[in-house]
Amino acid sequence: MANIKEILAKNLKKNRRRLGITQPELAERAGLSTHYLGMVEIARNFPSADVIERLASALEIKSNELFSISDQPEIAMEQLQQAILDNLSLEIETALEKAIEKRSGTTIIITDNNSKK
Repeated sequence: MANIKEILAKNLKKNRRRLGITQPELAERAGLSTHYLGMVEIARNFPSADVIERLASALEIKSNELFSISDQPEIAMEQLQQAILDNLSLEIETALEKAIEKRSGTTIIITDNNSKK
């Protein structure tokens, strides 16, 4: 499943193309640098809430549409929630691994008990 940055990137690009505008044109409309917008469109950067609102306005859509996964709102919301939970779980696991490694001086990998290796 795509992570939240990838979902945003895909929807930014899709809506920009729908309007028939270039990255520089969207960046200007939203008050951003073209470089920054490009980094968001390739899922390298994640914008603040303020920037998300400016992008949505420039694209003539509601900000929640930038995170839509499906044309069916219920499915889209479930998929978005799952993407957020997956990202959060990964961040927590990484932070725990680093904390344990720092404390013990050894590398420990935390795995999901349900996964098969």
